[in-house]
Amino acid sequence: MAEITRRNHGSRRNYLLKLRYRITAEEVERHRRAQGGVCSICLRRKASHVDHDHDTGLFRGLLCFPCNGALGQYHDTPEYLRAAARYLEGTGFHATEMLLEFGVVTLGGHARRLVDGGGRRIKRAGTSRDDHLRARYGIGEEQVQKLLALQHGRCAACAEVKAEHVDHDHATGVVRGILCGGCNSGMGQLADDPVSLRRAADYVLGQLVREVPDGDGGTRFSLTFPDVDPRTVRPGGWEPYRVKDGEHRKLFLEIEEEMYVQTRLRMLPGGPGVCRRSAYTGPPYTTSDYIRDMVNGNPERFGHAS
Repeated sequence: MAEITRRNHGSRRNYLLKLRYRITAEEVERHRRAQGGVCSICLRRKASHVDHDHDTGLFRGLLCFPCNGALGQYHDTPEYLRAAARYLEGTGFHATEMLLEFGVVTLGGHARRLVDGGGRRIKRAGTSRDDHLRARYGIGEEQVQKLLALQHGRCAACAEVKAEHVDHDHATGVVRGILCGGCNSGMGQLADDPVSLRRAADYVLGQLVREVPDGDGGTRFSLTFPDVDPRTVRPGGWEPYRVKDGEHRKLFLEIEEEMYVQTRLRMLPGGPGVCRRSAYTGPPYTTSDYIRDMVNGNPERFGHAS
């Protein structure tokens, strides 16, 4: 059997790639070179994992293992990925509710362990769970229950699934909210990075990796705005492009959300009418459209004339 596989397909890997993703090993390597050998989502780790659309089975691109795993945690849902980015930045619905209820967007702080004069840990008078929470997150069971009540028992990021995991900022130790297992794991795999979360959302939507003219009559991949040929970026040299790209994707989403809100307001009886910033009434506007208009110097299309 192995001999037949090698004779008909060249190698077992080639056979499995064609069987699972309808792509050859040669095409995978060509794709890897075209995207500069880097994961097309995070732009930080090597592209080592073949990713596919779970609905169609078709090959989508090459990712690092953590980014591929994060997509699975979020069930390839762009709305969840974008909501997670807002949650981490403290600009989503959960942050608003925290401000209204507690006057702050985070709780607690670094772990609080009680020790005696010799540095030995002193057991608290509360329950073991309360002791654990205070030692690890700086908040007690009572505050956790208040958070759960504020969140109506749902995840602070996606607001869809039962909240089960206390989430904290690994740098400051402050508690941000209580998350479901998927959002908690997905954020961890994407290193709590809003840029990667938004890029992952656009990747799922097919709006991240673009083909652009290469100047020689052919095409090449473009992974960021501002555009750069991935084949020319040295290892570890993606960060400036990543940062700028993140700024533009965040701006686009803010514009998109404002346009949506203004459109909804316009539909209400006695509404405020058409806001100049949301006057665009053409076909659906995508991230790719936004990037193209920015490159071509056409900001008027989306209502932000300079």
